[in-house]
Amino acid sequence: MEERKNTSPHILNTSSNLLGICFIVLTSLRLLKLQGKTVIDEFTAAAMILFMISSILSFLALRSKNKSGDRLEDIADICFLVGLFCLFGTTMLIMFNVIK
Repeated sequence: MEERKNTSPHILNTSSNLLGICFIVLTSLRLLKLQGKTVIDEFTAAAMILFMISSILSFLALRSKNKSGDRLEDIADICFLVGLFCLFGTTMLIMFNVIK
């Protein structure tokens, strides 16, 4: 019998932390009244959705006792990686002063 990768606890922990960071970024943009002036809020919202999906799927993978847990874990892993790329894009936009 093949052993599971069991990366779900790591994905769950990290994606939930990054989800919180995205909330802070989005709230900061709203407080500074910069939403709608840049694409940063759209990138952040996309990252939030992906991190939420990743958190839910990794939790379900942890609870799963059968082979479907591996598939859920793989999908959570992909969502997490795409969310990281969205967050990377947000970081680059903020770093290079795209906000005017």
